Amino acid sequence: MFKSKAFFAAAAPIKLLASLVWLCFSCNSAPTQEPDKAAAPATTSPDTAYAAALPAPALADAATILARRQVPVLCYHQIREWQPSDSEAAKAYIVPPARFQEQLQLLADSGYHTILPDQLLAYLTTGAPLPPKPIMLTFDDTNLSQYTVAAPELERHGYKGVFFIMTVSLGRPRYMSRAQVKELAQAGHVIGSHTWDHQNVKKYQPQDWITQIEKPTRQLEEITGTPITYFAYPFGLWNPAAIPELKSRGMAAAFQLAGKPDEQEPLYTIRRIIASGYWSPQSLHQNMVNSFD
Repeated sequence: MFKSKAFFAAAAPIKLLASLVWLCFSCNSAPTQEPDKAAAPATTSPDTAYAAALPAPALADAATILARRQVPVLCYHQIREWQPSDSEAAKAYIVPPARFQEQLQLLADSGYHTILPDQLLAYLTTGAPLPPKPIMLTFDDTNLSQYTVAAPELERHGYKGVFFIMTVSLGRPRYMSRAQVKELAQAGHVIGSHTWDHQNVKKYQPQDWITQIEKPTRQLEEITGTPITYFAYPFGLWNPAAIPELKSRGMAAAFQLAGKPDEQEPLYTIRRIIASGYWSPQSLHQNMVNSFD
């Protein structure tokens, strides 16, 4: 029977755990083959059969997911110098490069480790372990400075990020090209969808789900060569009606901003906070602690 991308996305943590179990047993028990003997015919090993027979871990319900300790998720937009034309409100979304470098340096010095959405979902749904002091760094809107400034700084610290792409902007001045998005994916960063042209999902008509979600998803999959299973709501705004639409189109999770997670669908209302251009590194850390305690 055909299964949707959403099924495989939900099953990914289970497959990952089974693979790790198999790898652990096979590495510990596999005999060393003598170099002067022909390889024996391939057979199913007892370890492989044992791993295959292990029961899949039960996926946590919404209450269990909500009870888990939150992982800080930061949201960045533009990484550039403030201009005289920038309003006071806009500056909150524009982080000067030197301040961005200082913020990441503080995270590194404080022992934070970046994680990606697959790891977060495995933790939330199965309790899979995370590295010490996990954090997720996300970037919205396809701005070119995310590629030219943010990505090199991430690499300097051995960090990986999640880039939510607004596809209408691809190739336009001051925005990333298709080749740059592909390069980010190949470097181990995650590419997610941020709609076609940043329209509020609460106002979608039926055709909008094709224009804003289905077509951009296909386009990003063609660019990256990988499934696109993560979504960020424009403006951080969502409503319950959007969640089944996203599920049916293969999204395994969706990210809002600082609002309260939905009690029934916490995976589709994962919280983030804006990393403000006004924040010193110490202010960033304090806001993280206060928001995700």
